[in-house]
Amino acid sequence: MTRMIPRQKTSLILARLHQFPAVALLGPRQAGKTTLAQQIGEGRPSVYLDLEDPADREKLADAALYLAGHEDKLVILDEVQRAPELFQTLRGLIDKGRQRKIKTGRFLLLGSASIDLLRQSGESLAGRIAYVELGPFNVLEADGDAHEKLWIRGGFPDSFLAETDKASAIWRENFIRTYLERDIPQLGPRVPAETLRRFWTMLAHVQAGTLNAAQLARGLGVDGKTVARYLDLLVDLLLVRRLPPSHVNVGKRLVKSPKVYVRDSGIVHTLLGLDHRDAVLGHPVAGGSWEGFVVENLLSAAPERVNASFYRTAAGAEVDLVLEMPGGSLWAVEIKRGLRPTLDKGFHHARETLKPARSFVVYSGEERYPKGEGVEVIGVRDLTSLVAGV
Repeated sequence: MTRMIPRQKTSLILARLHQFPAVALLGPRQAGKTTLAQQIGEGRPSVYLDLEDPADREKLADAALYLAGHEDKLVILDEVQRAPELFQTLRGLIDKGRQRKIKTGRFLLLGSASIDLLRQSGESLAGRIAYVELGPFNVLEADGDAHEKLWIRGGFPDSFLAETDKASAIWRENFIRTYLERDIPQLGPRVPAETLRRFWTMLAHVQAGTLNAAQLARGLGVDGKTVARYLDLLVDLLLVRRLPPSHVNVGKRLVKSPKVYVRDSGIVHTLLGLDHRDAVLGHPVAGGSWEGFVVENLLSAAPERVNASFYRTAAGAEVDLVLEMPGGSLWAVEIKRGLRPTLDKGFHHARETLKPARSFVVYSGEERYPKGEGVEVIGVRDLTSLVAGV
């Protein structure tokens, strides 16, 4: 039996349900959205409907009538992007409820793809809905000494909690196959599964690199517009992250292409056929994989109004991650995988320009100590905790 791990976003979801009529919980499939939603539902009168279940879809044949009969409950609608026609009905029910002083905590909408859900809800539920993203486990949710296991296996619950590395790798392979052969075709895009897997694998090979669309297009034998469409699809499915370059106006020639990360490190490793720790450490992707792992942990824990980018100039000044905190102060984060992190001149030049309030080097150790010149060496768990507390 899979053990339950408390999720960091629980309190945020509860707060938003207390404030808004509807809350959309977005995240990739198998990240734990349904489990968390059902836990929340156990604490109050609720009804759960899975919109991929024909029996539950049948209950919504007359959605307004059915949902109006449960206005005193939290209605959890899972895989809601499968029924975009529901949003207009939800808007009417929310507005009628407001007239009767039923203002908050009515609908918890779970979605595995941001594109359709955000488009539909943006058209019809503006001002009535809040958004919360739930990714795979982060280091604050995993066991305190398990961050290397979390990096190697990734944070999807069934992968992280698998009994063996082999079982974890098999789960991830089937996760990838299911997305390519079942989930993506159901969303509408007509992309051959084999082509999309090749593209996803190419992104894994260049993990944490800046986007070179022309190179990817040549590798796939397609044009740049097709590469952009494939990338948009994986970003919208919350499987890939585009980290934008900083737009600080410093009068310098800044890199303009985004960095691209496959968001779960375990998926990176499976796409590249790396099933265990030694295989990962012996592969050139290890550094980029660790960088992506740190970035995802920090951003999964960051408060909603934290903005993330990276800084790089044509002259070589560079910071892996720039966090703009509420209020406008900057944190500069350099990411190193080893136990004895060293900094190059590019990071110091970037700090002279950015003038960050705080500067960190994240490494794979646990000890926290000053490195001089206002820079602090810190482990991924401690920095994730700091960011979460902003």
